[in-house]
Amino acid sequence: MTQEDGAIETLVRKRIRALRVSRGWSLGDLAERARMSPSSLSRIEGGTRRLALDQLITLARALDTTLDELVDSGADDVVSSPTLDGPRGAMRWTIRGQPDLSVIRQRLTEPPSAPSAMRAHTGREWFVVLSGTATLLLGDRRLRVEKNQAAEFPTMLPHAIGAEGGRPCEILGVFDREARREHSGPPSASAD
Repeated sequence: MTQEDGAIETLVRKRIRALRVSRGWSLGDLAERARMSPSSLSRIEGGTRRLALDQLITLARALDTTLDELVDSGADDVVSSPTLDGPRGAMRWTIRGQPDLSVIRQRLTEPPSAPSAMRAHTGREWFVVLSGTATLLLGDRRLRVEKNQAAEFPTMLPHAIGAEGGRPCEILGVFDREARREHSGPPSASAD
């Protein structure tokens, strides 16, 4: 066994215990779900019993997770840098664990598009206002979203987002793949 294998094994043992504790389960609770004795589970968590593949599969199922998630070394980079969308002045991050989602930070300086120019598309959007106040036109509604407030909506409703009264505001939005595709078009004065 290499030093790296030992580190992964230690991580897996800690992960099993952490998942069990986070669910509020005793050793007996998890042992019963995994059909093993509490003493065997205790030795697995404590590192005095060898980890066998069949036990890991059983424990993953009992913990309602996958074997891949249970043994993932977590060696991927934790910190990521944004890509810049120059024409729109936005920063974009992809969420590694869910590549269908993107996080976008954008400074808005113009009011939302006129109601006749609102767009609708498949998907969902969520955004939080980091500074200033945003105006969200959503169908026939005009909503004021203030600093630290968030809005979430299905994008099949015609919508537009902009800065209230033309005073700058900054938003952080989470967009699914469909919404992101709509937002990668030509630049506009507002986020939509």
